[in-house]
Amino acid sequence: MKKIFFAAIVFCFSAFWAFAQNHFVDGRDFFMQNRPAEAAGHLEMAVAQDPANVTAFLYLGIVYEQLGFLDEAATVYRQVVDRAGAMTANVANNLGNVMFRRGFMEEAEEFFGQAISADRTFASAHLGRANSRLNQGNLQGAVSDYEQYLLFAPNSLQRPQVLTLIALARQEFAEAERQRAEEELAAQLAAIQAERQRLAAEEAARLAAIEAERMRVAAEEAARLEAERRQQLLDEIAASLAAAEGGQGLGVGAEGMENIEGEFELE
Repeated sequence: MKKIFFAAIVFCFSAFWAFAQNHFVDGRDFFMQNRPAEAAGHLEMAVAQDPANVTAFLYLGIVYEQLGFLDEAATVYRQVVDRAGAMTANVANNLGNVMFRRGFMEEAEEFFGQAISADRTFASAHLGRANSRLNQGNLQGAVSDYEQYLLFAPNSLQRPQVLTLIALARQEFAEAERQRAEEELAAQLAAIQAERQRLAAEEAARLAAIEAERMRVAAEEAARLEAERRQQLLDEIAASLAAAEGGQGLGVGAEGMENIEGEFELE
């Protein structure tokens, strides 16, 4: 009885797996025939019935991209990007392309980088990361990836355009460096000028303080001299008054004289 039950389980599993495989095969065939709308339904069934089939997820993501369902494509790729094994570079690269098309340049660069980590010779990932870096203004990083792309895809039909991008990026980088150098020099000159002005202000303040102190000392000296002059004048007046009082004590006034009548006689 146990053998029969086990055999029945094996049969059901085999049938289920075969059913899933049929959906995958049909979806793959429609995909190869460039019939994404018809492929989508079969591939959705295939990934639902066999979540371990990374290839089915990859095909479904591509189909969604073809249909313009970028959010759905990103969701599908995210489900398997960290467990894709030998297909990690493909899945991560596709996810990077979706993020790029959605305008998420930082995430795009991240997933292109994951693809390159899985396979550093993956030319498409280098091209994708170069474009995402260029859109973020990272000219040096973009040029480096463009060069890597040409190294791993020397016969690429896009070679002329990539070489043009490299030349333009280098020219832009050189111009940015020139502007940066000019701005740095201007900042240095401004700092020097500000320091000169600060020192000049400090010197002016120092001289003003010295002048204020000189004027204060001069004012104090003038006040002292004026006080001395006034004191001397008072002393002179007091001395003059004292001298006048002394002279009056020696004389006889008319009011002090008695009337003398008669004649003086000589003996």
